[in-house]
Amino acid sequence: MEQIESNPLIDRLPPHLKQFIKPQNYEDYSPIDHAVWRYVMRKNVSYLGTVAHQVYNQGIEKTGISIERIPNMYGMNRILKEIGWAAVAVDGFIPPNAFMEFQAYKVLVIASDIRQLENIEYTPAPDIIHEAAGHAPIIASPDYAEYLRRFGEIGAKAILSSHDNDMYNAVRKLSILKEASGTSKEDVEAAEREVETLQNKEVELSEMAMIRNLHWWTVEYGLIGTIDSPKIYGAGLLSSIGESKWCMTDEVKKIDYSIQAATKSFDITKPQPQLFVTPDFAYLMEVLEEFATTMALRKGGFRGLQKLINSQKVGTIELNTGLQVSGIFTRMITDEDNHIVYFETTGKTALAYREKELIGHGVEAHVNGFRSPIGKLKGINLAIENMGPRDLKAYDFYDGKPISFEYESGVLVEGLNITGIRNINGKLLLIQFKDCTITYNDEVLFKPNDGIFDLVVGSEVVSAFAGSADFRSFNNLYHVSDTVTVQEETSTMRLALEKLYQATRDYREDKGESFSKIEILDSLEKNHPQDWLLPLELYEISYSNNDESFCKRVLIHLEKVKKMRPEIKHLVDDGLMRLKE
Repeated sequence: MEQIESNPLIDRLPPHLKQFIKPQNYEDYSPIDHAVWRYVMRKNVSYLGTVAHQVYNQGIEKTGISIERIPNMYGMNRILKEIGWAAVAVDGFIPPNAFMEFQAYKVLVIASDIRQLENIEYTPAPDIIHEAAGHAPIIASPDYAEYLRRFGEIGAKAILSSHDNDMYNAVRKLSILKEASGTSKEDVEAAEREVETLQNKEVELSEMAMIRNLHWWTVEYGLIGTIDSPKIYGAGLLSSIGESKWCMTDEVKKIDYSIQAATKSFDITKPQPQLFVTPDFAYLMEVLEEFATTMALRKGGFRGLQKLINSQKVGTIELNTGLQVSGIFTRMITDEDNHIVYFETTGKTALAYREKELIGHGVEAHVNGFRSPIGKLKGINLAIENMGPRDLKAYDFYDGKPISFEYESGVLVEGLNITGIRNINGKLLLIQFKDCTITYNDEVLFKPNDGIFDLVVGSEVVSAFAGSADFRSFNNLYHVSDTVTVQEETSTMRLALEKLYQATRDYREDKGESFSKIEILDSLEKNHPQDWLLPLELYEISYSNNDESFCKRVLIHLEKVKKMRPEIKHLVDDGLMRLKE
């Protein structure tokens, strides 16, 4: 197994992202895989030169992507380093927050598998054609590259719902089944029904669902320019030889891009009936910032905390003092004005200040959850966080002294004051009590035998976002899926066909002949009569060598293949037409 090719950007990734990286295993690509890459890239580059954003062709060159063979991650990283980016190989779809976070670190996530020949026009599974040939070239534009980075930064903080999680798992499963050779039709249809059921479910769009919509309609399926004369920049279109052509027709509705795209869902299994057109890359950033102002990341409050509770995932709230609490939130109490007056987490919880974990307050210290009231004290105009040493003494906040105080909400705290933790500016962040009892109305929220109580200091939640404040606090922030890409055993028949593809490649690249052209075509006619791509390659070689008699024989064979398989007729015809052009 080969080593993972690195560069400084990859080296500084946190462990919870590094767990998704896998070696590319370049030697595992078969001659058929390289032929699939070559067909798609030759078709795309010749066509996309006229309909893609002007940076596309420059980007192909800048990012070291060859038309002739699947790119090696080693070469890509060496060249991407020059434009301040990197690339890593992963196994198919990864959790949406993790995908976004990679982007925030300026690292392209590349699913290193390649689509089967049967899915050459489009696959719902992320593959190296989509990632390397679709995403990489456009980041040669500095404006677009910064949009991608900023999108990742904001998207990584978007709060998802349990429905999003179900959707991610269902789509990942479907994409793996569709690309695995030998999968039964029944299994694929069952997986499609599962995705369709989830897509049709009436649920409120989460932040992650909306930001993924924005990602889909820009990064994946975006058009740029004007409604009447758009160009392609979205990776999904750049890597799909079917949709890149279809999207330019009047059958696909073109809409001016705006924040409304956040509420427009998509179906990953079908071509898109409408696409959004941005006037330029700078406008993408405007819409992204407009959306960010609606997120709990910027708004906080009870709605933000409720989103975290609904997500059932690790998330973070930040108080107005700068104190950050990261964990799985399970409960909050609000007053009549919907101000949060109390919150709870379950399981491992960590406290931080400005994205740095407070010493002694990591998950080891708070294994069984965390809870605290917040707000203003009853009858005292000065907030605790604004109290200096003299103020604290005036209100009997003495270390080592018993104290009792009540919040405006009615939450009552009684206990022995041990000590306080302050930030660098001397403001209180945390007060520790022992023998502590906390009550609200008739409910006891904390009892002395629960141990030491850490009271967070702050009067409001100013931010709520997905993930941990300090990435070092949680070892397994994102779960690596148990569903893995299926690597089928190669049949004897398939191995024989691969040898013919390799012989043809060697012939084209003047590396000697293991089989003559006639032997290859004889074997195709006898043993692999339905294969269409290899005879097309044979025709290309003969056409360039002006071997008219052999060209005629190949064309007769291709006509037979087209009759047997009418669904690939247009692929053969396109290949022939491109040669003549």
